[in-house]
Amino acid sequence: METPDPVRAVGDGVEVRVLVVPNASRTEIVGLHGDRIKIRITAPPERGKANKAVCRFLRDAAGARGATVVAGAGHREKTIALTGVSPDTVRRSLTAES
Repeated sequence: METPDPVRAVGDGVEVRVLVVPNASRTEIVGLHGDRIKIRITAPPERGKANKAVCRFLRDAAGARGATVVAGAGHREKTIALTGVSPDTVRRSLTAES
C-alpha cells in the first residue's frame, strides 16, 4: 500500500501535513513519518512559538510567499498552507533539506 503524499495542491499554493517535534536541539526535516513530514523545531510549544517557527522554516525552505497553520495549531500534527509555490517545488525543497 502506498503512503499518501503529505503535499497537496490547493488554491494558489499547497498544504503540507507535518509532525512537529518542538524543543529540539536543532531545526531540521527528519523525513517522512507515515503520511506526514517530520520536522524538529528548536522553539518551545508555548504561546504559538513552535507554530511560528515551523511556518517560517517551511516558507523559507520552499521559497513560498507565506505560511499559515490551517489545522492542528495546538497539536504536534499540523497542516501548513504555503502560498505562491507549486507542489513540485515544495517536494523538491523538502527532499533536499532532509
